[in-house]
Amino acid sequence: MYKNSGGRPGAVLAAAAVAQFVVALDMSVVNVALPAIRTALGFAPLDLSWVVHGYALTFGGFLLLGGRACDLYGRRRMFVLGLAAFGLCSLAGGLAQEPWHLIAARAGQGLGAAAAAPAALAMLTTTFAEGPPRVRALGVWSAVNAAGGALGVLAGGLLTEYAGWRWVMLINLPIVAVALAPALAGVPAEASPARREGLDLPGAVLATGGVGLLVLGVVRTDTLGWGSPVTWATLAAAAVLLAGFVLAETRVTAPLLRLGLLRSRWVAGANVLVFLAAAGQFTAFYFVSLYMQQVLGMGAAATGAAFLPFSLGLVAGTVVATRLTASRTPRTSLVPGALLAAAGLTWFALISPDGSFLADVLGPSLVTSVGAGLVLAPVAAAATTGVTPREAGMASGLMNSSRQLGGCIGLAALATIAAHRTGTAAGPASLNDGYALGLAVAAAVFVFAAVVAFGVLPRRRAITSAPHPTAPAQNRLEGTPS
Repeated sequence: MYKNSGGRPGAVLAAAAVAQFVVALDMSVVNVALPAIRTALGFAPLDLSWVVHGYALTFGGFLLLGGRACDLYGRRRMFVLGLAAFGLCSLAGGLAQEPWHLIAARAGQGLGAAAAAPAALAMLTTTFAEGPPRVRALGVWSAVNAAGGALGVLAGGLLTEYAGWRWVMLINLPIVAVALAPALAGVPAEASPARREGLDLPGAVLATGGVGLLVLGVVRTDTLGWGSPVTWATLAAAAVLLAGFVLAETRVTAPLLRLGLLRSRWVAGANVLVFLAAAGQFTAFYFVSLYMQQVLGMGAAATGAAFLPFSLGLVAGTVVATRLTASRTPRTSLVPGALLAAAGLTWFALISPDGSFLADVLGPSLVTSVGAGLVLAPVAAAATTGVTPREAGMASGLMNSSRQLGGCIGLAALATIAAHRTGTAAGPASLNDGYALGLAVAAAVFVFAAVVAFGVLPRRRAITSAPHPTAPAQNRLEGTPS
């Protein structure tokens, strides 16, 4: 049942799940606190966004490197080091006295998360065998991941209103301690390999620089716009570095990302799918939160509480998905889940400036969240199907990168579409029209995700894992035939 008998599977699952919860929480917990942070630390209006962007930039930019480091230096070691760095930077952010202190702390949190997140997923995939054991473990991991993102809005609102903005950073400390305890007590350190491969430094520089510039160019479109020469120059530089990365990976014996991994229909299809699902889900969080605050006039705490049904729906969806796919292919849940999420977002697109939480938010929240939950657990299982333990960190870093990039790029693109519809008007009716259009496009993104799940993912689960390549002729992982 378990692949790693040296450790305690329950401890591995607890450590990985709690770590993923705090990483997901930190993606959204700060957003509601931004006005209070601006007042307390004296942020300039254009600098305030870097409290969010600093985390996204380092997290997204270093995920591939963090994933490969897990394979080379040990999953448990990178997990502990990443969480420790995340916790220390959370403390530094909670004690920040100047704007740059907080931005630096958020960037440090992103670095820690880029090591801990792929390590957590890799620990799961190397501990639990493919099939029902791994699906159940990834179901728990996905449920707490989803809950962390949704509850971050609630926690941010409540902490800001009743405890002060600093607690949106300090709340991470006890959660990190809870994650570290089972990791130190029940997760064994991996034995050193007989021949340790060297880190692909050229690939690391090119991938980190390319992904970092891509995230930077996208997240700054909120202030510079997509037509800015600076935006185009940044994205062009990112494209050059990423093209160089692809070329470099074909010429090294121990690449940061083995390109043959993408020949697997499971791995390639799941990464496209998670990119699209993250774009749709992040966008739904963003527009619905703005709709409740700027159109319905709800406060921060009330907006956070209104996301509770969304959180419950995500958890319910992952539970159902775990049962559906325990003995079936992940495709069984991914296609109907993406379509259900698309239906919920289409319902969301009918929001009204004269609406209410009960009439315009509650129903579509439940439908969308259950559909998204049906996608979250199976897509993680699909992205690691057929991957050898020696490349578990590589595959985990790739999937986390796809999700992070999907969220950043999707949100930036759809926010631009919504802003064009809104125009210069700032009234509730104009804002409502922009948000409704953004949600409608997000629904179309989930429909495309369903098409990818149906057309790319194999109909049958892979039975055996391809061996790690030892010669150029073996440098591939074949997909399972339909």
